Amino acid sequence: MKIAISAVETSGDLIGASVVSALKAQDNNIHIQGLVGNKMLEAGCVQLWNTKRVNVMGFSEVLKKLPALLKLRKTIITHFSTNKPDVFIGVDGPDFNFVIERELKQQGVKTLHLISPSVWAWRESRVKKIKQSSDLVLCLFPFEVDFYQKYNQRAVFVGHPLAQCLQPRDSYQKTNNILLMPGSRKSEITRLLPELLIAAKIMAQQNSNFNFHLALADDELLGWARSLVIDAGLNIDISTGDAHQCASVSDLALVASGTATLELALIGVPMVVVYKLSKFSYFIAAKMVKTPYVSLPNIIANQQLVPELIQKQANGKNISQHAMSILNSDTTALTQAFKKIHSQLDLNASEESARIIRKFINE
Repeated sequence: MKIAISAVETSGDLIGASVVSALKAQDNNIHIQGLVGNKMLEAGCVQLWNTKRVNVMGFSEVLKKLPALLKLRKTIITHFSTNKPDVFIGVDGPDFNFVIERELKQQGVKTLHLISPSVWAWRESRVKKIKQSSDLVLCLFPFEVDFYQKYNQRAVFVGHPLAQCLQPRDSYQKTNNILLMPGSRKSEITRLLPELLIAAKIMAQQNSNFNFHLALADDELLGWARSLVIDAGLNIDISTGDAHQCASVSDLALVASGTATLELALIGVPMVVVYKLSKFSYFIAAKMVKTPYVSLPNIIANQQLVPELIQKQANGKNISQHAMSILNSDTTALTQAFKKIHSQLDLNASEESARIIRKFINE
């Protein structure tokens, strides 16, 4: 069984890795190759291209790398047109992967998309592209299937793989640890980390017992981040690739909007969600987004469980005020809401996804 796969995000690499591991566990003879990150490589994929080549966010940011992205996508299409797989799986990255899926689907290759794009939140018209590109969509959230049913698009709710590997912490005792998670992309880290450090400095002045820790996705910006921390005169530990472990012993996280907010919710960590795009990217996005929330915990709960500070609101002073408010309040109700989210999404998603993928191939 030959599976082609393409993951274009750090979060997609993490989720894709869990599904790849489950596929390998069910049938070790399955051969999986394509555009993958380090987690999927460790899980048993053959890495023809590295996810880092396409891991960008925002309209202006994508424009800068557009020629390289288009060239890579054409290369992938050519490769799998010549070496046809039993199925092509696009993991997230809809704007990149749907074109590949559509081209291969027209050539008779079965196509499957893992992680539905947020068509229910913005750019609903993309459902037309989905129908042209994907034979089957695997959804991580239950409300997504209801959306697709309106358009007669085949879709299945499989739960969220992260709910398998991340468990709510019980009987948590406060540690005075505060975690900074500025994102996984260079553009968001460079915009958000300076503001998070300002917030940390203000918070440290209000409580000298706080211990701050900066968790980076990888070491690409480690040197720059370390210099920034030193210049700010802060005593902050920095690590890479261990955000989950750090989160489990943290009272609060200051986190970039994205999958990391769901990860924190599944563990049960209170958070302040922040995000900044370029002015151009935000101008475009603001006109397209239909939902009142941007962070996954709030979207899933359909209420504001955690504060969201976007663009100008995402400044150090504002972040610190919201952080201190949470730290000085009773978070029992919030913790219970996070546990409810976990129970909704914990369906052994990796094994279920692998089972559906193999069944789909054999149809």
